[in-house]
Amino acid sequence: MTKQASATPLLDTVEVPADIRRLRPEQLKQLADELRSETIAAVSVTGGHLGAGLGVVELTVALHYVFDTPHDRLIWDVGHQAYPHKIVTGRRDRIRTLRQGGGLSGFTKRSESEYDPFGAGHSSTSISAGLGMAVASRLEGVRRNVVAVIGDGAMSAGMAYEAMNNAGSQDARLFVILNDNDMSIAPPVGAMSAYLSRLISSKKFLTLRHLAKDVARHFPGPLQRAAARAEEYARGMVTGGTLFEELGFYYVGPVDGHNLDHLLPVLQNLRDMEEEVPVLVHVVTRKGHGYPPAEASADKLHAVARFDVVTGTQAKAKSNAPTYTRVFADSLIKEAEADARIVAVNAAMPAGTGLDLFAKRFPDRCFDVGIAEQHAVTFAAGMACEGYKPFAAIYSTFLQRAYDQVVHDVAIQKLPVRFAIDRAGLVGADGATHAGAFDVAYLGCLPNMVLMAAADEAELMHMVATAASIDDRPSAFRYPRGEGIGLDLPERGTPLAIGKGRILQEGDKIALLSYGGRLQECLAAAHDLGARGLSTTVADARFAKPLDEDLVRRLATEHAVLITVEEGSVGGFGSFVLHHLATAGLLDGGLKIRPMVLPDRYQDHDTPARQYEEAGLAASQIVATALAALGVDAKLPAPARA
Repeated sequence: MTKQASATPLLDTVEVPADIRRLRPEQLKQLADELRSETIAAVSVTGGHLGAGLGVVELTVALHYVFDTPHDRLIWDVGHQAYPHKIVTGRRDRIRTLRQGGGLSGFTKRSESEYDPFGAGHSSTSISAGLGMAVASRLEGVRRNVVAVIGDGAMSAGMAYEAMNNAGSQDARLFVILNDNDMSIAPPVGAMSAYLSRLISSKKFLTLRHLAKDVARHFPGPLQRAAARAEEYARGMVTGGTLFEELGFYYVGPVDGHNLDHLLPVLQNLRDMEEEVPVLVHVVTRKGHGYPPAEASADKLHAVARFDVVTGTQAKAKSNAPTYTRVFADSLIKEAEADARIVAVNAAMPAGTGLDLFAKRFPDRCFDVGIAEQHAVTFAAGMACEGYKPFAAIYSTFLQRAYDQVVHDVAIQKLPVRFAIDRAGLVGADGATHAGAFDVAYLGCLPNMVLMAAADEAELMHMVATAASIDDRPSAFRYPRGEGIGLDLPERGTPLAIGKGRILQEGDKIALLSYGGRLQECLAAAHDLGARGLSTTVADARFAKPLDEDLVRRLATEHAVLITVEEGSVGGFGSFVLHHLATAGLLDGGLKIRPMVLPDRYQDHDTPARQYEEAGLAASQIVATALAALGVDAKLPAPARA
């Protein structure tokens, strides 16, 4: 039987980047084509981020061909564009485990490979990290190239400019690759642009430029400054790099990021530079490049479920329940229809937060500020100062980036900014970098803050309405990723009584007090405990701040065991309950209380169900906690009911 020929014969010879460097330059185009095919095939099986990776295939090949990785450091900003990089850095045999339990991370991860020098799941960190590595190498006396690949979306974050401003004053061997993948900055690129980029990055041009500067130093002060400006703006007129030159970077570009004949000589010129100066290379790419379904898609197939390679059709599971994100968006639209002062703010995540729907309905009242969470929060605070009702829809994990603004610009001034905190709790395939574990703890310690957590989609609607009604202080409500539980929903939410929870089931032996999305697990646990003859109360706290002290007192005094359950870290809701019980003297009479929280470690990616099982927050584990508190052996089967 004839052995079938491989579809990727050249890629099959590449285990690590050193194998790429053994190829001839004319072979790299074939390698890139095969790498693109392998990326598409792998993501079709696992799902994940596709469009960004397809846009940097040629760039990935060129960088590993020119630079001596891993000695030279290659940092991928955000990391979701690094799937091709993972394939050629010893991880191809595991690429179809991407984002699966026990498999490869969907982002760069230091513990996964020596070729991932910096872990990233959040955007705009690469230049800061790269500068730190470059300066450390200089101090160590090691000659090392540090390359940071940052997308143009990530360049909307202030942190990137803070890093560039600092780098511009350092003698550091740092190369920043600006991956401009939607033509937001660059003019059309072509042969003339490629020629100019090669020229500007060449040793001859650099030598001439330094010679000109040396000569200019002998001019009187005003002429010296005029000569420097003339040279700078002449280059800016040709290449468009004036902004980056002002920040102290040497600018090269724009370069066609899909043309290896253009990329290689520029990168080789920079690699061979003797000067220790920061350089920005402006590379123009196209998300989804080389895969027609991605090129035709509005979002370039940025993030996908498993899909058919031929058609690009995604195999998304159908659900009868809407997602929490959709429920939030629809609820906010309802509130905004009734109140013209309601506005919405997001930080480069309109679709992820559902605000793309709000923007269609109210285009003049929805604001996407870019990847700039700090600015988003203070921008919302400014609108609140003028009597508007801003809802800042930001993932829990991204709101961490604006903590000072939440404290200083919102909470201290008691401004009624409403924080819609999506992705509360564990988030499955996105792993630790995107898990919403800490917001209850980091917001709950702030005076003047109202904190809510939705147990189901109907509760989320009520909390949107509640937040809209709070006009004297900031508020926040958290809700998980994924679908609701399938409840019939009201036409519009009804404001809740501030600081009041609810009891769903009455008992007299064990009390389960849930905050947020574990309520259904608590109800299931109560059913199991009831089958064992243990009468169980189930309550939904709704509010962590202000805490429903009457409810907590009742649960503590009328039950032998009180268990708090939440999808957050230690220091959150359970800690607030314990603090109140201690100060009120309610722990003095022998109450057995057990707070159940996320473990004190970062959990790797997996399905949400497996993550919560691993975290110890599934119904069976709630039952085991209750039985252990009572001294009952959890291994004994529940007695059969008559």
